[in-house]
Amino acid sequence: MKRVAVVTGGTKGIGLAVARKLAATDCQVFVNYAHDDEAAARVQSELDCELLKGDVFAPGGGRELLAKAQETAGRLDVFVHNAARWSKSPADDVSASLTPLVDVLDVLPSLMPDGGRVVAVSSNGANRVVPGYLSLGVAKAALESLVRYAAVQLAGKGIAVNAVSTGKVDKGPDTVNPEPMRILAARTPAGRLTVPSDVADAVWLLCADEAAWIHGQVLTADGGLGLLA
Repeated sequence: MKRVAVVTGGTKGIGLAVARKLAATDCQVFVNYAHDDEAAARVQSELDCELLKGDVFAPGGGRELLAKAQETAGRLDVFVHNAARWSKSPADDVSASLTPLVDVLDVLPSLMPDGGRVVAVSSNGANRVVPGYLSLGVAKAALESLVRYAAVQLAGKGIAVNAVSTGKVDKGPDTVNPEPMRILAARTPAGRLTVPSDVADAVWLLCADEAAWIHGQVLTADGGLGLLA
């Protein structure tokens, strides 16, 4: 029987790469998106996935999406919290980062009665200072703390909660400033920038059956960049 996965922010970038990876590894994937119907239709055509349009940052939004997926598929096994929102206010960003996960903590045991996986997507700005990243950095640090608390709360229910962290991600020629990206790529021990599929592979590892005993951890996928001073 296929596992059922929900990926928020799943029509582009890391979220799309995660949806592709899970779909390729025998998951029935529900892709959440907020506004872009055309992009969602393209993803649905490519992956033969289900679409969940909705705002995961709104109160109750996450619960509604997961419940709809569980009702449609008859089960829920994986929840990937990838959607992010940027503002100039650290308080707003912290709220947006935490809400999709906080919103569903109490209902996950009933939605995943046979256990499951929750993976949040974070960044190395959570534990090191990145210029111009104050608001999201603080938000990601709060998210990683929430992952640890949620892991303890849900471990006894057979639900493993973890996070994947990464550095600057090359999402294509139109999404990056070439010169800083060239410098970062040269500085990365593995020799190139992280791409979305690298992060997706790490998410998949935490969703594997063999990862059942991993709880509350942050797995870094950045080609070794974060190891440097």
